[in-house]
Amino acid sequence: MGYILGISAYYHDSAACLLKNAEIIAAAQEERFSRIKNDESFPAEAIKFCLKFANISLAEVDHVVFYEKPFLKFERLLETYVNFAPRGLKSFLKSMPIWLKDKLFIKKNIARALNTIDPNWEKSRTILFADHHHAHAASAFYPSPFEQAVVLTVDGVGEWATTTVSLGSSAQLTLKKEINFPNSIGLLYSAFTYYLGFKVNSDEYKVMGLASYGTPVYKQLIYDHLIDIKADGSFRLNMDYFDYCTGLKMTNKKFNKLFGHPPRAKGEALLAFHKDIASSIQKVTEEIMIKLTQSLYREFAIDNLCIAGGVALNCIVNSAIRQHSGFKQVWVQPAAGDAGGAIGAAYSVYYTHLSGVRNVDPQADGMKQSLLGPSYTLNEVIKALSAYGLNYEKVEHELYYRKIAGYLAEGKVIAYFRGRTEFGPRALGCRSILADPRNSEMKAILNAKIKLRESFRPFAPAILDEFADLYFGEGSKNRYMLFTENYSDNSNGHQASHAVLIPGAVHVDGTARVQIVNQVHHPDFHQVITAFYNLTGCPAVINTSLNVMNEPIASSPEDAICCFLNTEIDILAIEGLLIDKKKIGL
Repeated sequence: MGYILGISAYYHDSAACLLKNAEIIAAAQEERFSRIKNDESFPAEAIKFCLKFANISLAEVDHVVFYEKPFLKFERLLETYVNFAPRGLKSFLKSMPIWLKDKLFIKKNIARALNTIDPNWEKSRTILFADHHHAHAASAFYPSPFEQAVVLTVDGVGEWATTTVSLGSSAQLTLKKEINFPNSIGLLYSAFTYYLGFKVNSDEYKVMGLASYGTPVYKQLIYDHLIDIKADGSFRLNMDYFDYCTGLKMTNKKFNKLFGHPPRAKGEALLAFHKDIASSIQKVTEEIMIKLTQSLYREFAIDNLCIAGGVALNCIVNSAIRQHSGFKQVWVQPAAGDAGGAIGAAYSVYYTHLSGVRNVDPQADGMKQSLLGPSYTLNEVIKALSAYGLNYEKVEHELYYRKIAGYLAEGKVIAYFRGRTEFGPRALGCRSILADPRNSEMKAILNAKIKLRESFRPFAPAILDEFADLYFGEGSKNRYMLFTENYSDNSNGHQASHAVLIPGAVHVDGTARVQIVNQVHHPDFHQVITAFYNLTGCPAVINTSLNVMNEPIASSPEDAICCFLNTEIDILAIEGLLIDKKKIGL
C-alpha cells in the first residue's frame, strides 16, 4: 500500500508523520526545526525530514491526509457566533478574515505548500481529511498493544466534538458517542489556565504542577456553578461564566466574581489562592474523568482503555483513571495532543480508507519509544562543535557511560544527546538534561540555574525497569512519563524497601512522573543509568527536557550546544563526545 503522510497544522503543535503500511517510519513537530514553541505553521521542515529519513521524494508518497475537516470547523464557528449574537461581534470580525483567506481553503494551501517542497507533487492530487477526534482516537488505538479496547478522546475542541468514545476491535474503530462544543473538559481546564495567568494550549501542565501546592477548597464552588455532571460522567458547562464562545478571553467578570479575584496577571506572584484554584480544578477534572471512565467500563465490559487528546497529557488524571476506573490496562498515546493527530490521520487512512490488516504485538506498542525524529552523524556533531570553537573529548564504549555516571555523582548537570529526537512533549533520554536525584536541592538548582523556570515545577525520574517496583510499588509502569506514581520512602514512618533515596525527583505531594527504562526498548539510556547505579547504588536519574522555559526541546546539535552555552549546564555529552565547560574555560 506504500507511504502515507499525515499532517497536523494551523492551530498549535503542527507536525508530520510518515507511515509505511502500518509502521511509523518518522514523525516530527515543526517547532523542533523552527524553534517556535507550539508552532502552528505548515510543517514543511517536518515533512522534509520525514521524506529524507525514508529516502523518498514527496511524489513517491501515495496518500496525504490532514488531521481535521476545516469546513465542519467553520460551520461550528458560524453557528456559535449566530447563537450568541450580538455578543462576540468583535471576535467574529477578527477571525473571519483569517478563515476566509487561509483556513477555509486549507486544501488549496496544503497543495501549494507540498508543491513548493517538491515541484513533482502535482497540486491536483487528492488530499484526504480525517475527523479531528477520529485522528486522536486512531493515534490512541492503532499503535496500542490491544486487539480490542474502549477508546476515549478528550481535548479542547475539534470540529464539534470535545469528547468521544469509540470501540476499537482489530482494524475497526467505531464511534459510539460524543460530547460537543461548548461543553468541554479541555476548555474548562484551559479556562482556569487562563485565569491563573498561564498560556492557554501551552501551560496547562503548569496548573497540574501547581495543584500539588494547594488544597481543593473551591471544588464545590466549581460543581455548584460551573459544571453539571450526569451519572454516566457526561457533563454540561454553565456558559454564563465563560467567554470563549464569543470573546477573545476564556473567562468573564461573573467568573471573577465567583472566585472573588480578577485573573492573575502574567508574572504576578503566585498566592495561596492561586494554588488552591489549581488544586480545585485538578481535583474536579480527576473526578469527572474517573466517573466517565467508570461508566464506560460498566457499559462496554472491555478491560483495555486507550486515551488521546490534550487532557490525556495530564498524568495525574491518567493515574486516577488507572486506579479507579475498573479498566485493567490503560494505554495513552505519548503525543496525545494535536501533534499526535498527524499519526492518527495517517493510521486512519491505512486502516479505514485502505482496509489495512492490523497485527497486534501484546508485548510492545507501535510507537518505537517515541524516538521518531531526526538523528545526526558523528561528523555532523563534530562540525557543529567546531563552528562554536568547542574542544571535545572522544570517549568510547563503557568508559563513556562511566564518565557520565561520575559527573552525575559529583553533582554536575549533563546535557545528554543521543540518537533520534523524541516525538511528543516529553524528553525520554535522547534530548535530556540529567542530574543526580539523591540531592534534594537539585530541583531548585535546575529550576533556577538551568531551566530558568518557576520554582514549583517538579522533575521526573528515569529509573531502571528492574528497580521501579522497589521505589514506586508493584504494578505496571510507563515508558513515556504519562502517569504519576506514589514514591515509597521512609518519611511517613514506612520503611523504604531500597537503600538510596531520590528526593530530587519527587514532587511536593510525594509522587513522581516516572519513566521506566527498559534494556530492550531503550538500551543506550539503560546503559547510562546502569553506570550510575553501579557507581552509586541509585538506579535512577533526574530526566528533564533539553531546553529552557518557553523554548522547544532541542533537536539538532546546534540546539543542544546553544542550551549548553546559555545555561549553567556543566557537561555536554553528545554522540560519544564529552565537553566539560570548566575544562574549556567557560
